[in-house]
Amino acid sequence: MANVTRSGWGPRPTLDAVAELAGVSRATVSRVVNESTKVGPEVRARVEDAIRTLGYVPNPVARSLVTRRTDAVALVVGEPSNMVMTDPWLSRLILATSRELGDAGRQAVLLLTGGDDDHDRIARYLAGGHVDGAIVLSVHRTDPLGPALRGLPIPVMFGGHPWADELGAAGSIDVDQRDGARRAVEHLVRLGRRRIATITGSLDQRAALERLEGYRETLGEPDPALIAHGDFTRAGGERAMTELLERVPDLDAVFAASDLTAAGAIGVLRRAGRRVPEDVAVVGFDDLEEVAAWTEPPLTTVHQPVGTFGRRLVDALLTMLAGGEPVREVLPVRLVVRQSA
Repeated sequence: MANVTRSGWGPRPTLDAVAELAGVSRATVSRVVNESTKVGPEVRARVEDAIRTLGYVPNPVARSLVTRRTDAVALVVGEPSNMVMTDPWLSRLILATSRELGDAGRQAVLLLTGGDDDHDRIARYLAGGHVDGAIVLSVHRTDPLGPALRGLPIPVMFGGHPWADELGAAGSIDVDQRDGARRAVEHLVRLGRRRIATITGSLDQRAALERLEGYRETLGEPDPALIAHGDFTRAGGERAMTELLERVPDLDAVFAASDLTAAGAIGVLRRAGRRVPEDVAVVGFDDLEEVAAWTEPPLTTVHQPVGTFGRRLVDALLTMLAGGEPVREVLPVRLVVRQSA
Protein backbone atom coordinates (compact mmCIF):
# COMPACT_ATOMS: atom_id res chain seq x y z
CA MET A 1 0.00 0.00 0.00
CA ALA A 2 1.31 3.45 -0.85
CA ASN A 3 2.54 5.66 1.97
CA VAL A 4 -0.27 8.20 2.25
CA THR A 5 -0.72 10.62 5.11
CA ARG A 6 -3.62 12.91 5.75
CA SER A 7 -3.68 16.18 7.65
CA GLY A 8 -6.82 17.40 9.31
CA TRP A 9 -7.52 19.81 6.43
CA GLY A 10 -8.76 19.51 2.88
CA PRO A 11 -11.58 17.58 1.23
CA ARG A 12 -13.21 14.78 3.15
CA PRO A 13 -11.89 11.33 2.06
CA THR A 14 -14.31 9.37 -0.07
CA LEU A 15 -15.21 5.71 -0.35
CA ASP A 16 -13.54 5.68 -3.77
CA ALA A 17 -10.29 7.01 -2.29
CA VAL A 18 -10.28 4.22 0.29
CA ALA A 19 -10.95 1.64 -2.45
CA GLU A 20 -8.08 2.97 -4.59
CA LEU A 21 -5.61 2.96 -1.70
CA ALA A 22 -6.62 -0.53 -0.58
CA GLY A 23 -6.63 -1.89 -4.12
CA VAL A 24 -10.20 -3.17 -3.90
CA SER A 25 -13.59 -2.27 -5.31
CA ARG A 26 -15.86 0.40 -3.89
CA ALA A 27 -18.40 -2.33 -3.05
CA THR A 28 -15.81 -4.18 -0.94
CA VAL A 29 -15.09 -1.04 1.08
CA SER A 30 -18.83 -0.58 1.60
CA ARG A 31 -19.13 -4.14 2.90
CA VAL A 32 -16.31 -3.58 5.40
CA VAL A 33 -17.80 -0.29 6.59
CA ASN A 34 -21.20 -1.92 7.06
CA GLU A 35 -19.72 -4.89 8.94
CA SER A 36 -20.57 -7.49 6.32
CA THR A 37 -19.26 -11.02 6.91
CA LYS A 38 -18.67 -11.52 3.18
CA VAL A 39 -15.14 -10.08 3.23
CA GLY A 40 -12.06 -12.17 3.99
CA PRO A 41 -9.73 -11.21 6.85
CA GLU A 42 -6.80 -10.22 4.63
CA VAL A 43 -8.89 -7.90 2.44
CA ARG A 44 -10.68 -6.51 5.50
CA ALA A 45 -7.33 -5.67 7.10
CA ARG A 46 -6.20 -3.78 3.95
CA VAL A 47 -9.41 -1.78 3.82
CA GLU A 48 -9.28 -0.95 7.53
CA ASP A 49 -5.67 0.16 7.16
CA ALA A 50 -6.67 2.45 4.28
CA ILE A 51 -9.54 3.88 6.33
CA ARG A 52 -7.16 4.69 9.18
CA THR A 53 -4.55 6.16 6.85
CA LEU A 54 -6.99 8.46 5.10
CA GLY A 55 -9.05 9.27 8.18
CA TYR A 56 -12.18 8.21 6.36
CA VAL A 57 -15.42 8.67 8.33
CA PRO A 58 -18.50 6.83 6.95
CA ASN A 59 -21.48 8.96 5.99
CA PRO A 60 -24.05 8.09 8.69
CA VAL A 61 -26.99 8.73 6.39
CA ALA A 62 -25.67 6.46 3.66
CA ARG A 63 -24.73 3.81 6.19
CA SER A 64 -28.19 3.86 7.78
CA LEU A 65 -29.75 3.27 4.36
CA VAL A 66 -27.78 0.02 4.13
CA THR A 67 -27.98 -1.19 7.73
CA ARG A 68 -31.35 0.41 8.55
CA ARG A 69 -29.72 1.47 11.82
CA THR A 70 -28.86 4.94 13.08
CA ASP A 71 -27.09 3.83 16.30
CA ALA A 72 -28.99 6.67 17.99
CA VAL A 73 -31.53 6.38 20.79
CA ALA A 74 -33.94 9.13 21.80
CA LEU A 75 -34.00 10.02 25.49
CA VAL A 76 -37.43 11.63 25.83
CA VAL A 77 -38.11 13.56 29.04
CA GLY A 78 -41.64 14.72 29.82
CA GLU A 79 -40.39 17.91 31.50
CA PRO A 80 -39.24 21.36 30.39
CA SER A 81 -35.53 22.16 30.58
CA ASN A 82 -35.79 24.15 33.83
CA MET A 83 -37.23 21.10 35.64
CA VAL A 84 -34.46 18.87 34.30
CA MET A 85 -31.84 21.30 35.61
CA THR A 86 -33.38 21.64 39.09
CA ASP A 87 -34.44 18.04 39.79
CA PRO A 88 -31.26 16.20 40.86
CA TRP A 89 -32.85 12.73 40.71
CA LEU A 90 -34.03 13.23 37.13
CA SER A 91 -30.77 14.79 35.99
CA ARG A 92 -28.78 11.91 37.53
CA LEU A 93 -30.99 9.36 35.76
CA ILE A 94 -30.55 11.17 32.44
CA LEU A 95 -26.77 11.20 32.89
CA ALA A 96 -26.67 7.54 33.96
CA THR A 97 -28.79 6.46 30.98
CA SER A 98 -26.79 8.57 28.52
CA ARG A 99 -23.56 7.08 29.84
CA GLU A 100 -24.88 3.54 29.46
CA LEU A 101 -25.99 4.28 25.90
CA GLY A 102 -22.53 5.62 25.09
CA ASP A 103 -20.89 2.53 26.55
CA ALA A 104 -23.16 0.44 24.30
CA GLY A 105 -22.04 2.38 21.22
CA ARG A 106 -25.28 4.35 20.93
CA GLN A 107 -25.72 8.11 20.69
CA ALA A 108 -28.30 9.62 23.06
CA VAL A 109 -30.56 12.28 21.52
CA LEU A 110 -32.18 14.31 24.31
CA LEU A 111 -35.75 15.49 23.61
CA LEU A 112 -37.54 17.70 26.17
CA THR A 113 -41.21 18.63 26.24
CA GLY A 114 -41.49 22.32 27.01
CA GLY A 115 -44.67 23.29 25.16
CA ASP A 116 -48.01 22.05 23.87
CA ASP A 117 -46.71 21.46 20.36
CA ASP A 118 -43.73 19.39 21.47
CA HIS A 119 -45.55 16.06 21.85
CA ASP A 120 -46.65 15.75 18.23
CA ARG A 121 -43.29 17.05 17.05
CA ILE A 122 -41.42 14.46 19.11
CA ALA A 123 -43.72 11.65 17.94
CA ARG A 124 -43.12 12.65 14.30
CA TYR A 125 -39.38 12.75 14.89
CA LEU A 126 -39.36 9.30 16.49
CA ALA A 127 -41.41 7.86 13.63
CA GLY A 128 -39.17 9.44 10.99
CA GLY A 129 -36.30 6.95 11.13
CA HIS A 130 -33.92 9.27 13.00
CA VAL A 131 -33.40 6.89 15.94
CA ASP A 132 -33.51 3.13 16.52
CA GLY A 133 -35.50 3.30 19.76
CA ALA A 134 -36.63 5.54 22.59
CA ILE A 135 -36.32 5.70 26.38
CA VAL A 136 -39.05 7.83 27.95
CA LEU A 137 -38.79 9.41 31.42
CA SER A 138 -41.15 11.41 33.67
CA VAL A 139 -44.49 11.10 31.90
CA HIS A 140 -47.44 12.82 33.62
CA ARG A 141 -50.97 11.40 33.68
CA THR A 142 -52.51 14.27 31.70
CA ASP A 143 -49.50 14.48 29.41
CA PRO A 144 -50.36 13.70 25.75
CA LEU A 145 -46.84 12.36 25.32
CA GLY A 146 -47.79 8.78 26.27
CA PRO A 147 -50.64 8.43 23.76
CA ALA A 148 -48.54 10.25 21.14
CA LEU A 149 -46.00 7.42 21.34
CA ARG A 150 -48.56 4.72 20.64
CA GLY A 151 -47.90 2.73 17.49
CA LEU A 152 -44.36 3.94 16.85
CA PRO A 153 -42.34 1.68 14.52
CA ILE A 154 -39.47 1.57 17.04
CA PRO A 155 -39.07 -0.09 20.47
CA VAL A 156 -39.95 2.13 23.46
CA MET A 157 -38.86 1.72 27.07
CA PHE A 158 -40.44 3.72 29.90
CA GLY A 159 -38.55 4.70 33.02
CA GLY A 160 -41.45 4.12 35.41
CA HIS A 161 -44.78 2.53 34.55
CA PRO A 162 -46.59 4.34 31.73
CA TRP A 163 -50.05 5.65 32.52
CA ALA A 164 -51.58 4.44 29.26
CA ASP A 165 -52.37 0.75 29.76
CA GLU A 166 -52.89 0.30 26.05
CA LEU A 167 -49.18 0.84 25.36
CA GLY A 168 -48.75 -2.91 25.52
CA ALA A 169 -45.81 -3.08 23.11
CA ALA A 170 -43.64 -0.88 25.31
CA GLY A 171 -41.37 -2.05 28.10
CA SER A 172 -40.78 -0.45 31.48
CA ILE A 173 -38.27 -0.37 34.31
CA ASP A 174 -39.33 1.06 37.67
CA VAL A 175 -38.39 0.89 41.33
CA ASP A 176 -40.76 -0.53 43.95
CA GLN A 177 -42.39 2.75 44.94
CA ARG A 178 -44.97 1.26 47.32
CA ASP A 179 -42.40 -0.87 49.11
CA GLY A 180 -40.16 2.14 49.56
CA ALA A 181 -42.99 4.07 51.19
CA ARG A 182 -43.87 1.08 53.39
CA ARG A 183 -40.25 0.77 54.55
CA ALA A 184 -40.15 4.48 55.43
CA VAL A 185 -43.42 4.50 57.37
CA GLU A 186 -42.74 1.19 59.13
CA HIS A 187 -39.44 2.62 60.33
CA LEU A 188 -41.26 5.61 61.81
CA VAL A 189 -43.79 3.31 63.49
CA ARG A 190 -40.96 1.26 65.03
CA LEU A 191 -39.56 4.49 66.46
CA GLY A 192 -42.84 4.94 68.34
CA ARG A 193 -44.23 7.77 66.22
CA ARG A 194 -48.01 7.97 66.20
CA ARG A 195 -48.93 11.12 64.23
CA ILE A 196 -47.13 10.36 60.96
CA ALA A 197 -47.81 12.85 58.17
CA THR A 198 -46.80 12.67 54.53
CA ILE A 199 -45.94 15.25 51.89
CA THR A 200 -46.72 13.86 48.44
CA GLY A 201 -45.09 14.47 45.11
CA SER A 202 -47.04 15.62 42.05
CA LEU A 203 -49.95 13.19 41.95
CA ASP A 204 -50.14 13.35 38.16
CA GLN A 205 -46.94 11.27 38.26
CA ARG A 206 -47.35 7.59 38.96
CA ALA A 207 -44.36 7.37 41.31
CA ALA A 208 -45.92 9.98 43.62
CA LEU A 209 -49.28 8.23 43.62
CA GLU A 210 -47.73 4.84 44.43
CA ARG A 211 -45.69 6.34 47.30
CA LEU A 212 -48.89 7.82 48.72
CA GLU A 213 -50.63 4.46 48.36
CA GLY A 214 -47.74 2.77 50.20
CA TYR A 215 -48.12 5.28 53.05
CA ARG A 216 -51.86 4.69 53.27
CA GLU A 217 -51.55 0.90 53.10
CA THR A 218 -49.06 0.88 55.97
CA LEU A 219 -51.14 3.07 58.28
CA GLY A 220 -54.54 1.64 57.35
CA GLU A 221 -56.83 4.67 57.44
CA PRO A 222 -54.64 7.69 58.22
CA ASP A 223 -56.24 11.00 59.17
CA PRO A 224 -56.69 12.95 55.89
CA ALA A 225 -55.37 16.01 57.71
CA LEU A 226 -51.97 14.30 57.84
CA ILE A 227 -51.68 14.31 54.03
CA ALA A 228 -50.32 17.47 52.36
CA HIS A 229 -49.64 17.77 48.64
CA GLY A 230 -46.27 18.80 47.27
CA ASP A 231 -44.51 18.62 43.93
CA PHE A 232 -41.15 16.90 44.61
CA THR A 233 -39.43 20.30 45.08
CA ARG A 234 -37.86 21.99 48.10
CA ALA A 235 -40.31 24.88 47.84
CA GLY A 236 -43.21 22.45 47.68
CA GLY A 237 -41.92 20.78 50.84
CA GLU A 238 -41.75 24.13 52.61
CA ARG A 239 -45.33 25.01 51.65
CA ALA A 240 -46.71 21.61 52.62
CA MET A 241 -44.84 21.49 55.94
CA THR A 242 -46.14 24.94 56.88
CA GLU A 243 -49.65 23.75 56.09
CA LEU A 244 -49.22 20.57 58.15
CA LEU A 245 -47.96 22.46 61.23
CA GLU A 246 -50.98 24.75 61.10
CA ARG A 247 -53.40 21.85 60.61
CA VAL A 248 -51.80 19.15 62.80
CA PRO A 249 -49.53 20.85 65.35
CA ASP A 250 -49.05 17.60 67.31
CA LEU A 251 -47.56 15.60 64.39
CA ASP A 252 -44.38 13.76 65.35
CA ALA A 253 -43.13 12.38 62.01
CA VAL A 254 -43.15 13.15 58.27
CA PHE A 255 -42.59 10.89 55.29
CA ALA A 256 -41.66 13.13 52.34
CA ALA A 257 -41.97 11.91 48.75
CA SER A 258 -38.48 13.13 47.81
CA ASP A 259 -35.25 14.24 49.43
CA LEU A 260 -35.72 17.80 48.15
CA THR A 261 -39.18 17.88 49.73
CA ALA A 262 -37.78 16.52 52.99
CA ALA A 263 -35.05 19.18 53.02
CA GLY A 264 -37.68 21.89 52.60
CA ALA A 265 -39.74 20.37 55.42
CA ILE A 266 -36.75 20.23 57.78
CA GLY A 267 -36.07 23.93 57.18
CA VAL A 268 -39.63 24.85 58.14
CA LEU A 269 -39.51 22.63 61.24
CA ARG A 270 -36.27 24.26 62.39
CA ARG A 271 -37.69 27.76 61.95
CA ALA A 272 -40.78 26.69 63.91
CA GLY A 273 -38.60 25.56 66.82
CA ARG A 274 -39.21 21.83 66.23
CA ARG A 275 -36.19 19.60 66.73
CA VAL A 276 -35.42 16.87 64.19
CA PRO A 277 -35.66 14.01 65.09
CA GLU A 278 -36.48 14.61 68.78
CA ASP A 279 -39.79 16.39 68.13
CA VAL A 280 -40.46 15.41 64.52
CA ALA A 281 -38.73 12.56 62.67
CA VAL A 282 -38.32 13.00 58.89
CA VAL A 283 -37.77 10.40 56.16
CA GLY A 284 -37.24 11.20 52.47
CA PHE A 285 -37.15 9.23 49.22
CA ASP A 286 -34.32 9.08 46.62
CA ASP A 287 -31.07 9.02 48.65
CA LEU A 288 -29.48 11.84 46.67
CA GLU A 289 -25.98 12.27 48.08
CA GLU A 290 -25.93 15.99 47.38
CA VAL A 291 -29.13 16.43 49.44
CA ALA A 292 -29.45 13.62 52.00
CA ALA A 293 -25.90 13.79 53.34
CA TRP A 294 -26.00 17.58 53.69
CA THR A 295 -29.30 18.18 55.45
CA GLU A 296 -29.06 19.03 59.13
CA PRO A 297 -29.34 16.43 60.52
CA PRO A 298 -28.38 13.99 57.69
CA LEU A 299 -31.50 12.51 56.13
CA THR A 300 -32.90 9.03 56.60
CA THR A 301 -34.26 8.12 53.17
CA VAL A 302 -35.25 5.41 50.70
CA HIS A 303 -32.45 4.57 48.28
CA GLN A 304 -33.23 4.36 44.57
CA PRO A 305 -30.46 2.64 42.55
CA VAL A 306 -30.05 5.28 39.85
CA GLY A 307 -27.06 3.58 38.19
CA THR A 308 -28.84 0.23 38.00
CA PHE A 309 -31.99 2.00 36.79
CA GLY A 310 -30.17 3.57 33.82
CA ARG A 311 -28.30 0.35 33.02
CA ARG A 312 -31.44 -1.79 33.01
CA LEU A 313 -33.29 0.73 30.81
CA VAL A 314 -30.54 0.52 28.20
CA ASP A 315 -30.10 -3.26 28.47
CA ALA A 316 -33.84 -3.79 28.08
CA LEU A 317 -34.04 -1.51 25.03
CA LEU A 318 -31.10 -3.31 23.41
CA THR A 319 -32.90 -6.60 24.03
CA MET A 320 -35.95 -5.25 22.21
CA LEU A 321 -33.79 -3.88 19.37
CA ALA A 322 -32.37 -7.38 18.94
CA GLY A 323 -35.88 -8.77 18.49
CA GLY A 324 -36.63 -9.70 22.09
CA GLU A 325 -39.92 -9.25 23.93
CA PRO A 326 -40.71 -6.05 25.88
CA VAL A 327 -39.02 -6.07 29.28
CA ARG A 328 -40.99 -5.12 32.39
CA GLU A 329 -39.06 -5.04 35.63
CA VAL A 330 -39.37 -3.57 39.13
CA LEU A 331 -36.13 -2.87 41.00
CA PRO A 332 -35.87 -3.25 44.78
CA VAL A 333 -35.25 -0.31 47.12
CA ARG A 334 -33.80 -0.09 50.63
CA LEU A 335 -33.98 2.26 53.58
CA VAL A 336 -30.82 4.18 54.51
CA VAL A 337 -30.98 5.20 58.16
CA ARG A 338 -29.20 8.42 59.15
CA GLN A 339 -29.91 10.94 61.91
CA SER A 340 -33.22 12.54 60.88
CA ALA A 341 -35.28 9.48 61.96
